[in-house]
Amino acid sequence: MQAVLTKINPKSVKTDLNLEVLLKSLEGADNNTKNDIENNIVKMGAKAVDFLVQSLCSLKGVARGTVAMSLIRIGEPAVAPLKKQATQTEGFGWIADYLISEIQGNY
Repeated sequence: MQAVLTKINPKSVKTDLNLEVLLKSLEGADNNTKNDIENNIVKMGAKAVDFLVQSLCSLKGVARGTVAMSLIRIGEPAVAPLKKQATQTEGFGWIADYLISEIQGNY
């Protein structure tokens, strides 16, 4: 699994493709690899946010948790897209509210 991570350069390939590869790599990954994947997602920063927010609507399990934590770590650039997705997707409001409260420190 580590070989997958070393071949991916967040600046050299389209962000969405990188994110798809990273999220698929989570399946069956050990904890160190999961941490490396999350760190690589966070390094992509704001340019990854739209894909991550959209993917929250369909992902489950470890991938969903990793995306949520990545959005929290990316921070403020995720707030507006989360709010927008909440207005467009039924049942997404509570997810957006939770992540935004974590980002802004409003517990």
